[in-house]
Amino acid sequence: MTDVTRILNAIEQGDTLATEKLLPIVYEELRHIAAQKMSQELPGQTLQATALVHEAYLRLVEVKEQSWNSRGHFFKAAAEAMRRILIENARHKRSAKHGGKRRRVKLDVADLAEEGFSDDIISLDEALTKLTDHKPLVAEVVRLRYFAGLTVIQVSEILGISSRTVDSYWAYAKAWLFREVIRSNEEES
Repeated sequence: MTDVTRILNAIEQGDTLATEKLLPIVYEELRHIAAQKMSQELPGQTLQATALVHEAYLRLVEVKEQSWNSRGHFFKAAAEAMRRILIENARHKRSAKHGGKRRRVKLDVADLAEEGFSDDIISLDEALTKLTDHKPLVAEVVRLRYFAGLTVIQVSEILGISSRTVDSYWAYAKAWLFREVIRSNEEES
């Protein structure tokens, strides 16, 4: 049993001091995940990786009835918390009060700008929700690879499946999500 797992078990048992011990142990790993995710965001993002880590951590430890059965389970929950924070932030920015779907574009690069499917995190989240209904394990691979920035081997260990299966699910998911996001964007136009 790792230190993280021991502390998670202590938190589950109601040890409030254990919560203070957890952050220093997991902070660097969470910060790395957040920094990786933030590097995939559009330029001009107001949310910083440090803020993302702190917000995700607070959401994780504030839940009274939380039960993490392993280190991997904790990091899956952290990745999900980060994903939700980024989605909320994107929706907030898109709200009518903040300009709706309009985006600020520099005129000198307007003709050169090309948006990939990963730039629109809200469309990606909607497609990921559909994928979760269709193939939940494949969707979990996406959450861990894309939102948590984990490697194939790390995802394999967390989910208890082979690296080849993770590769296969990842390839399937990228194609499926790309198709869904394109379809969604065409319907909006």
